[in-house]
Amino acid sequence: MSTDTIRNVAITGHSGTGKTTLVEQALFYGGRIPKPERVDAGKSVTDFTDEELERKISIHTALVNLKWQNTKINILDTPGSSDFVGEVVSALRVCETAAVVVGADVGVQIRTIQIWRRLESRKLPRIVFINKMEKEHADFQKVLDDLKSNFQVSFVPLTLPIGAGGSFQGVVDLIENAAYFLKEDGKEEKKDIPDQMSDQVEEYRQALIEAAAEGDDALMEKFFEEERLSEEDIRRGLSQAMREGKAVPVLCGSVLQGSGLSSFLNTVSNLCPSPAGVAEALEGDESQVITADAPTSALVFKTSIDQFSGKLSFVKVVTGTINPDSELINSRVGKKEKIGKLYICLGKKLEEIETLTAGDVGVLTKLSVTETCDTLVSSDQALAYKALKLPSPVHSVAISAVAKKDEDKLNQLLQRAATEDLTFQIHYNAETKETVISGMGEQHLDIILGKIRHQAKIEMETRVPQVAYRETIQKSAGAEYQHKKQTGGHGQYGKVELEIKPLPRGEQFKFVNAVVGGHISRGYIPGVEKGILEGMAQGMIAGYPVVDLEATVLDGKEHPVDSSEMAFKLAARGALKACLDQAKPILLEPVMSLNVFIDNQYLGDVLSDLSARRGRVLGQEPLGGGIQEVQAQVPQAELLRYSIDLRAITSGTASFEMEFSHYNPISGKVADDVVKAAAAAKKD
Repeated sequence: MSTDTIRNVAITGHSGTGKTTLVEQALFYGGRIPKPERVDAGKSVTDFTDEELERKISIHTALVNLKWQNTKINILDTPGSSDFVGEVVSALRVCETAAVVVGADVGVQIRTIQIWRRLESRKLPRIVFINKMEKEHADFQKVLDDLKSNFQVSFVPLTLPIGAGGSFQGVVDLIENAAYFLKEDGKEEKKDIPDQMSDQVEEYRQALIEAAAEGDDALMEKFFEEERLSEEDIRRGLSQAMREGKAVPVLCGSVLQGSGLSSFLNTVSNLCPSPAGVAEALEGDESQVITADAPTSALVFKTSIDQFSGKLSFVKVVTGTINPDSELINSRVGKKEKIGKLYICLGKKLEEIETLTAGDVGVLTKLSVTETCDTLVSSDQALAYKALKLPSPVHSVAISAVAKKDEDKLNQLLQRAATEDLTFQIHYNAETKETVISGMGEQHLDIILGKIRHQAKIEMETRVPQVAYRETIQKSAGAEYQHKKQTGGHGQYGKVELEIKPLPRGEQFKFVNAVVGGHISRGYIPGVEKGILEGMAQGMIAGYPVVDLEATVLDGKEHPVDSSEMAFKLAARGALKACLDQAKPILLEPVMSLNVFIDNQYLGDVLSDLSARRGRVLGQEPLGGGIQEVQAQVPQAELLRYSIDLRAITSGTASFEMEFSHYNPISGKVADDVVKAAAAAKKD
C-alpha cells in the first residue's frame, strides 16, 4: 500500500464504552475474522494476554489491520483505564486520527475529557462514535448536546439512529442519504430512509452540507451558487475541516449488534487523513514529513517481549521503506541493527510481509539494542525523532523478594516490565536502601507484579516507600577544623577554614575556592570539595542529604610531609559539621503538584481530604459534564496511598496526575516525627 492509501486510527475512550467490541466488528466487516467475539467470552482479537483474559479489560494497546475500499486501515485498540495511559500515549503518537467512543447511555465521562485534552495538545483530527444505542437509556441528542457543552468545537453528525433502546433498528447515513438496517448475518443492509425520519434527516443533512462547505473555499462558492454539494464534495470539505480542527464528525450505532460499522469504516477510509505529508517532530525544533521519497527512518513506539517470538519492536516508518534483511542504525547508540523478517499484527498473530512503507506501522523482531522511543535510520542520516511524552507515575511501593535468592531474578523481571512499559519505573533509593517501583495506579502495579508471580513463582512483599527528605541551612556560618593523626610513619595533617551560606531553593550546591597565598595546594582542593560533599550526604538532623548550600574555602594549612588529599577531605568534613551546628539546619520535604479530576458530587469530600493532607488548593476549573479539575500542592508523604484513598472517596470514578514540584521546610510535630522515624530506621 502506498502512503496516501494508509489510515492509522487509535480507538480511545472511557472504560466500558465498547472500544474492543468496535475493533472486533471492524475486523469482521473487513473480512479479517469469520465472526466477532464478545469481550466477556475471552476470545476477542485485541484482548489476548493472560491478565486481560482474567480481568476482562484492555490493558495493552493492540494493533490490527484491515482493507476497506481502497485503503489499508491500521487500528490501535487502547485501554480505557487511566492506569494504562502510557499505552494510549504511544498509540496517539503514531496515528493521524483518533476515534473517541462515548456511551449513548452515559455521555461524556472523566476519561473522555482527559483523552480530549491530550488530543487537543497534539492537534490530532478525531471522530466521535456514540455507541450502545441499544441500551435502555440511550439518547443520541442528549449525548450530542453533552459533547457540545464540554468541548469547544463544531460537532457534525454523519449518522442518525433509527430508534433507541429496545426499538433501535439501525442508522441513517447522512452523506449517502440512505439507511443501514441490521441483517441476520450480523452485517448491515442498505435501504431507503424511513418516511417518519425524512424531516429530521433533511435538517441534519443541510447542517452537514454547510459544515462541509465551510471546510473549503471553493466548495463554499459552489454551495452559494448551487445550494447543494455532491457526496464527493461533502467528503472533501469535511476531510479538510477535520484536518484543520474546525469540525469533528459524529457517528452512532450499536457495535455489539454490528450497527454503524459501514458508516464508521467509510468515514475512516474517505474522511480521515492519510500519513502522507504529516510532520513528525524531531529532537529540537525541526520536523520531518512522512514520505516514501526519502532515506529510511522509523520510530519505535512500543516494545513487547513475547515468550515465543522474543522481543517485538513496534515501529512506524516515517520516511522511505523497510525491507527484510536490510540494515538500519540505532541513532541513540550509533549501532547497526540487522532487520530480519517484517510483520504486521492481527492482535497476537504476526503476519509476515515483504515491505513496510512510509506511514505504515509494523513489527521488527529481535533487535539487540533498540528500545521504545529509539529512532532507526539508514546509514547516511543523523536524526532522532522526539521521544514519547509520558505522564509521571502517581503510585509507588517499595518491593523486595521474600527469599534472598530471588532478588536478582525479581530485579531482572522488573527491568523487563519497565522495558515494555515506560510508565512503570524502578529505582534503587540509596538513602533508604529500598527498591521502589512506580506506576500509574494500584491496579497498574498489581497487574505487573501478578504477572511476575504467575510466571516466575516468586514471592515478594511490598510496603509504603520512605520519603526522600532533605536538609538545608537557614543562615551563614563559619568554622575551621584541623585533622591531625600520627601513626608511626607518615601522619595525616590538614587544616581547613570554611564558610557556608544558604542558596535559593533548588540550586543544590556551589563550591568556591577562595584560598590565597598557597596555604592549601591546588592538588588538595578536590579533596576538600569531596569532603564537603560526603559530609552533606550524611546530613545533620536525621541523616538526609543537605542541599542548597554554598561552601567557600577561605584558608587552611598543610604539612610538607603529612598532608594528603585524604587528610584534607577529612578536615573539610569536620569543618562542615562545625559550620552546620551554627547554621540553623532544618528539614525539607518534597511537595508534589497534583491535578485531580472528579465528579461535582465528590468535590467537597476531595477538598476536605486534601486539607487534611496538608495540601494547598491552588484552584479549581469546571470541565463541563459535571466534572471538576482541582489543582493543588501536597507533601509527597501525604500522597503515598492517594491512588487507593481517592478511589475509595469517589467510588472509583476519579483520576489524578502528579509530578514533583519543589522542597518545602517543615518544623514542629511533622519534623519531629520524621526525625524519630529516621532514628528508628537506623536502629533496625
